[in-house]
Amino acid sequence: MSSVSQARSLGKYFLLMDNMLVVMGFYVVFPLISIRFVDQLGWAALLVGIALGLRQFIQQGLGIFGGAFADRLGAKPMIIAGMLMRALGFVLMGIADEPWLLWLSCALSALGGTLFDPPRTALVIKLTRPWERGRFYSLLMMQDSACAVIGALLGSWLLRYDFKLVCLAGAVLFVFAAIFNAWLLPGYRISTVRSPMLEGMRRVLRDHRFVTYVLTLTGYYMLSVQVMLMLPIRVNEVAGQPAAVKWMYAIEAALSLSLLYPIARWSEKRFRLETRLMAGLTVMLLSLFPIGLIEDLRALFMLIGLFYIGSIIAEPARETLGASLADNRARGSYMGFSRLGLALGGAIGYSGGGWLYDVGNRLEIPQLPWFMLGLIGFITLLGLYRQFQQRPIEPAMLNGRGEGS
Repeated sequence: MSSVSQARSLGKYFLLMDNMLVVMGFYVVFPLISIRFVDQLGWAALLVGIALGLRQFIQQGLGIFGGAFADRLGAKPMIIAGMLMRALGFVLMGIADEPWLLWLSCALSALGGTLFDPPRTALVIKLTRPWERGRFYSLLMMQDSACAVIGALLGSWLLRYDFKLVCLAGAVLFVFAAIFNAWLLPGYRISTVRSPMLEGMRRVLRDHRFVTYVLTLTGYYMLSVQVMLMLPIRVNEVAGQPAAVKWMYAIEAALSLSLLYPIARWSEKRFRLETRLMAGLTVMLLSLFPIGLIEDLRALFMLIGLFYIGSIIAEPARETLGASLADNRARGSYMGFSRLGLALGGAIGYSGGGWLYDVGNRLEIPQLPWFMLGLIGFITLLGLYRQFQQRPIEPAMLNGRGEGS
């Protein structure tokens, strides 16, 4: 094995270990925020939705700046600083007793993610070859699901004692992740050229096709972020106990570990990436329409399982499409900007979902938020279809643009 191939192989193992710590640290805390502040403390869902939307918008909306810094300074310092900042945000969240404190803690957590997320995503592109990238994304997503369940189980157990312990556990995991990166991560350059920060950002903004694709995904993310707000609330309502939320993530893990990689392998040989993305989105939106009507926990978990299957179909295709459209002369900037759709979708999805939940309860129309989410998914599907029909992704593009190490 050549030294370059060996470095890539070791780098992929490092990415998997790093991802395990980051995902577990995140899911220890964030799935329980709505239960803690809405169910236990009696806050309005809108207030919690604003906090979660603020976290999403800051982290993903400012991602292009974090990516540009990483293009210029390298991945390592940005990743370490960001993980420590997220740990600080979790500590503050543990003592939050007013909405502004929760919002501040989410903002700190988001700024940390702004620093570490784009360079980590760019490292995946750097350390994987184009033809193996889709499968590696599938492996990462399988790991995400397993670690999400472990994190949610740990968080649910700690919540029985004190929410401060939940936040402390998340903070400790991110401190460990920072130490792990400081110890083992080489000083990689994540872009093939070291250009001024503004040049990388301009390169992205001039790429109208990439910008259109990213912004179109706003509606997709409005659906996907509900696993942190609306779905846990609905499970808690139907089950009557917050501990049931962990089974929602267990379903996700079981489906992802058993289906994600086989579906990705099977579908990549038969369908274009665009088709896989739209098919997954279709399944997701159809599963959301009836959730507000369901009062049986088993039926609710079946619909949630269907939602996860749609995500399993769509997510590897979405990630691979974004990577294939990125210019490797500014990997960090492209991967940072690619999170803008998540920023907008998260901010609107969380705050809008919380608002619709409150309005639906006030008007005694619990189906309202779920019907609106399904409708948003349908509009997004039409937007993606029109975009891909006008200009399909050429197979040659999947070999990368300006590919290099």
